[in-house]
Parts: sequence; C-alpha cells; structure tokens
Amino acid sequence: MRKVDIRAIDLNLLVMLDALLEERNVTRAAHRLGMSQPAASRALGRLRALFADALLVDGTGGYLLSARAEDIRPMLRRTLAGIGQMLQANPFDPATATGYARLLMPDLQAAILMPHLLTRFADEAPALNLDVQALGSSVMDALNNDVADAAVGLFDEAPPGIHRRRLYEERLVTIMRSEHPAAHKKLTLDRFLALDHIVVSITGVGQAPIDEALALMERKRRVKVRAPNFFAAMEIAARSDLVMTLPASLAHVSATAGRFVSLTPPLSLKKFPMSLVWHARHQDTPRHKWLRRAIVAAAREISGKVEI
Repeated sequence: MRKVDIRAIDLNLLVMLDALLEERNVTRAAHRLGMSQPAASRALGRLRALFADALLVDGTGGYLLSARAEDIRPMLRRTLAGIGQMLQANPFDPATATGYARLLMPDLQAAILMPHLLTRFADEAPALNLDVQALGSSVMDALNNDVADAAVGLFDEAPPGIHRRRLYEERLVTIMRSEHPAAHKKLTLDRFLALDHIVVSITGVGQAPIDEALALMERKRRVKVRAPNFFAAMEIAARSDLVMTLPASLAHVSATAGRFVSLTPPLSLKKFPMSLVWHARHQDTPRHKWLRRAIVAAAREISGKVEI
C-alpha cells in the first residue's frame, strides 16, 4: 500500500469528487460548485492521477462510476459529513439543556445573586441545575481542571489563561437592629466608635477594610464578636445591640425584612469590585457563553435594585 502525504493534496478535490460522483457529469458538477467547465475537467484529471483510476468511465447515455469510485463513494460521504460536523459550532439550546452549571462563590454573593440567577434558569433553562460551592483557596486550579465552570468574587486580576469580567462595585454600609437605641440617630464617627461591633472573619487573617481606614485615622473600634460568616453575624446583630458593617447588596436584602436599619458609615471607604472569572478554553463554548450572560444579567438586576 502506497503511503499518501496528505499535506501535498488539495482537499478541495474531495468536494469536487463528491459532486462528480453524484452528478456523473462534468458540466453539472461544475455548475453545482460554481466552477467553469474547463476547471472541473482539470480537477477530474487531477483526481484520476491522485487515485490512479478513471473514476468516471464512458457508458451508454453518459458517464458511469468505475469500480474504484463505487468503493470510495460511501467513505467519501462519511468523511465530508464528519468534517462538516467538526467545523459546525457546538449547538446549545438552554431550553433543553440538562446537567449542572458549577459555580464557585462566597455565601454572601450566593445569597444575593442566586435568586436572580435561578429566575433566569427557570425561564430559559428549566432542566439545567446549579451546583454552587464556596470559593476555597484554589479557585484558579478549579477552573484550570474544569472542576468549576466559573467563579464570582473579589478578583483584582486574573492569571494567564483566565478571563475576568467586572460585574459591579460593592460599597459598605452599617446595619443595626430596628429597635437599636442608636437606630434613628445620626451616625457620627464618635457614636460609631462608641458602639460594639461584630465582624465577619472568614479566613481569620488580616484586617477588615473599615479597620484599615480607622487605623489611618489613628482611631479604633471595639470588635466584640467575630463570626465565621455573614448570616451568623446578621442573626447575632438582629438579637443584640451589636452593629455590623457589610456590603450594601446584602444589607438591602436584610432591610426589606424590616429587622434592620441601614446607615452610611461615618468615614471614607473604598468600593470593591465583584468579578466573574472563567477559563480561556471556554471563552467561545456556547454553553459557557450562555451561563456567563445569565450571571451578568443577574448582577445587573442586583445593581438596579440597590445602589452598590
């Protein structure tokens, strides 16, 4: 069997061969492919040399397929169909999609983002499920290894191979229970520092942004309780005179329940950006593109309901 160097072959000839074997007529094959009749005749000559076979032979009423042409015709059709499928965009219909979309995000973002995202899933992808897990310490590894489809959180930058899109900027507000003695008083810096505070410390490392700002002013607040997550902290604040400073989006959700009042902290605090990150290999994957659009749309709904 002779070895064929496919690099030396014009693969467009296979398309021409398919038309010739189908039409069994050079002129009709040329018209089908938008070629001139002389160009189609030259292509037939090249094909005959390539296959070392006549392919089309004279017969009563026109050309007939040679035995070699009859043998290769089914394989040729499968090959061209396979190439077409390979080049066709991977279809994705959210209406019929199943399985899981796997996201990483802190409990705070899950609490405010998931209700909006679930509404979009119910409307557009009712059979697609969500698997949401905490960020952990190896977010980029999870994206690199396809353990997660995307992540939402505080990502100031993305390493090579990871794409990032800013969703919204979050600001901090101070909340206290509605019946708190200071709930309806102006929150001055002195009054703020005189209150007892609860702080969320997920990692237990580093200062909270508000303590960093106070340190620059050479001031300090009393942190009476450190809690492991925002929901524990909010329950404690709702049942005590402790106050807490937290993202405005979560405070808005809590304030609608009537348990808290929300006040602007009496010092200058920077906003911090919440971002969506995903792996570059899925940049153009239809399923991932739909998921990212759904997350972005859910984030826009959040920012439209509360000033963040």
